[in-house]
Amino acid sequence: MSIQPSGDASWPAVLTWQAHNAPRMESVRVQLNGNRIKASGRIIGGACSEHPAFSASYDLVTDEAGITRRLSVRTALAAGERQMSISRDEEGTWMVENGASHQRSAFDGALDVDVILSPFFNTLPIRRVGLQNDIEDAEVPVVYVNLLDLRVEGATITYSSGTDGISVLSPVSSSTLAVDTEGFVLDYPGLATRI
Repeated sequence: MSIQPSGDASWPAVLTWQAHNAPRMESVRVQLNGNRIKASGRIIGGACSEHPAFSASYDLVTDEAGITRRLSVRTALAAGERQMSISRDEEGTWMVENGASHQRSAFDGALDVDVILSPFFNTLPIRRVGLQNDIEDAEVPVVYVNLLDLRVEGATITYSSGTDGISVLSPVSSSTLAVDTEGFVLDYPGLATRI
């Protein structure tokens, strides 16, 4: 498996990724406590064929099992600013609020969120399932967030760990990820690499 040590990262840590073929970066401060993750990050993108210029920030908290409890996202584009929050209650119901509307859904039993254009959010199911340690497959239902318009829908992402890395099949891409020993993405071909 193409898993590499996390290098000099100690926790808490700041992890940064640079997009391969677009003017975009993501940086996140991560605190770990067992499987619990607390993260505060920012994604900045210049205008390109993939997306308009934008800035987004997020705050994420999981529980002790690594299941997402809360995510708040704020975006800024030339057209204006938007914000939303997503939370999951003890019964597995997600509440999505974006100021103008409220949505409640189980999202097919999703335990994780995934944010388009972010390599960081792949870490949530990888760590929760333990794919960085074992060779196995997992079909993971997620709450899928389109970062640019904050549209939220259910989706399924398939992860398969093997000797060459962790293969991922999502609604927008198919690739083989390299991750460190903690399950954080080192390289997501076609998306970004950690710097």
